[in-house]
Amino acid sequence: MLADGVAFTSHDGYEQEIARGERFGFGKNWRHFLRVLDVPRIDRAEEALVSMLREPSLSSRSFLDVGCGSGLSSLVARRLGARVHSFDFDADSVRCAEELRRRFFPDDSDWEIAQGSVLDSAYMQSLGTFDVVYSWGVLHHTGRMWDGVDAACRAVAPNGKLFIALYNDLGTRTRRWRFIKQTYNRLPSPVRPLFTAMAIAPQETKDLARALAGGRPGDYLRCWTGCNDRGMNRWRDAVDWVGGYPYEVATPEAVFDFCRARGFQLTALKCGGVGLGCNEFVFDRKD
Repeated sequence: MLADGVAFTSHDGYEQEIARGERFGFGKNWRHFLRVLDVPRIDRAEEALVSMLREPSLSSRSFLDVGCGSGLSSLVARRLGARVHSFDFDADSVRCAEELRRRFFPDDSDWEIAQGSVLDSAYMQSLGTFDVVYSWGVLHHTGRMWDGVDAACRAVAPNGKLFIALYNDLGTRTRRWRFIKQTYNRLPSPVRPLFTAMAIAPQETKDLARALAGGRPGDYLRCWTGCNDRGMNRWRDAVDWVGGYPYEVATPEAVFDFCRARGFQLTALKCGGVGLGCNEFVFDRKD
């Protein structure tokens, strides 16, 4: 839907893990994305957020963006009237969010941006609670996914909402992609684009063949020139997917049981046909 970010560990450890090929640098990928971000992409991201939250406005609501990535989700929430706090542990992602604030909400006191960790209990406690806690495609990259989900749950105010998206668990297919992602991050940087192209080639070949067989080659071309519901073009989405490591997954049932045990009631779910992608959940906290 909107954005993958980083919200974990110590900064020094994070940089060292990237250097050792143990972690993907999401922020650098998002810097490329900001070059092509335009109003239609922002509008689509806003429509997607409104659809899942089932609220046309966030006026007078507080919004916590856990692992803000590009800052697009935070921008959308701010456009909807929310008071926003964005954080990410990747300094490049923090700068991306700051750039979006500069472009669209300069000197705005209702949009705070910081560098922080969802697994830092002192930091999370310092933030307090929020009417909407949002984390799309982030917590499964922490290396401690369930601790991250628990921290997000604790940040939701009474009668507030939790909106999270986590990778779907497909067993052997999941394990194969974990190996691909590990391999990507261990390769020298100049080789990674070629490896990405090779990794996505089987699916791209199938998609192109279906488009040609159906007499709709233009549909395939448009999927490369347009953007998806996350506001990303197809290539940037591919790099984010192939490189995204650490890589944890969960079944919808596991997420539902985990959050229900913490006093949350499921109000919106998007999980049909996502394959290896993200299942999306919106929970209400009932106190």
